[in-house]
Amino acid sequence: MTSQNRQINAITVDVEDYYQVSAFNKQITKAEWESYESRVYDNTHRILKIFDDSNIKGTFFVLGWVAERNKKLIHEISELGHEVACHGYSHDLVYNQTPETFLEETKQSKAIIEDIIGRPIKGYRAASYSITEKSLWALDILTECGFSYDSSIFPIMHDRYGIPGAKTMPHRLKTEKGNEIIEFPLSTVGVAKRRLPVSGGGYFRLFPYWLSKAGLNRVNRNDQMPFIFYMHPWEIDEGQPKIKSSRLSEFRHYNNIDKFESRLLKLIRDFEFSTVSDVLQRLNFEV
Repeated sequence: MTSQNRQINAITVDVEDYYQVSAFNKQITKAEWESYESRVYDNTHRILKIFDDSNIKGTFFVLGWVAERNKKLIHEISELGHEVACHGYSHDLVYNQTPETFLEETKQSKAIIEDIIGRPIKGYRAASYSITEKSLWALDILTECGFSYDSSIFPIMHDRYGIPGAKTMPHRLKTEKGNEIIEFPLSTVGVAKRRLPVSGGGYFRLFPYWLSKAGLNRVNRNDQMPFIFYMHPWEIDEGQPKIKSSRLSEFRHYNNIDKFESRLLKLIRDFEFSTVSDVLQRLNFEV
């Protein structure tokens, strides 16, 4: 941690396997998931060791389908003192679901995870940040299910997700039905009239590390606010089986995977991190 930077930021992991990503949903059906080699257990353990070596606690947004089949892993994450949160059940994009299906899957995944760790979970993150302007109804369902915070809104323009013009800092969001939920949007910085995503994942692999660091420093120093960083277990797995898809999907998934872990270690050295709940509480939100 550099001496100039004192902000505590949120570090998060979306616990899903390499064959479950939205980029490959045209090539792989959910009925085929069981036939693929699972690598989520070992890859998540690699991240857990990195966190442990650096004395970091993070938030793990767990896919319900993965939790059902990896109960030991989810229990271990919790027992190590990390926050366990929900990433939905099937990794379907929220705006492609009906409210009824979303409610059913959200309740299902929440119950699975809470049964494993033995206590309520507070946070939710949608598959591929798919709470957009056409699926804001999902926020009312999250409040109905008892979630106190969400981290699904990306305040950028993108072909799969994003709400351009959405608030960029943690805030209390009033839902369509007048309920309230804490929203911790994915971190961005303003460049001209657009927002540049600097919060992790494929952007962390695409941009050179100095650019990611500069953007995240801007959130801490100029905005004087914490940022939220995200990653996936498959992003540190150079040996994962290659899935044939479109050039764009393959680029998004495989670009610079060989650089992710070394960049992550630099990030952990340059900034301070904790769980989403801890960061929100430091901002005086009641989680």
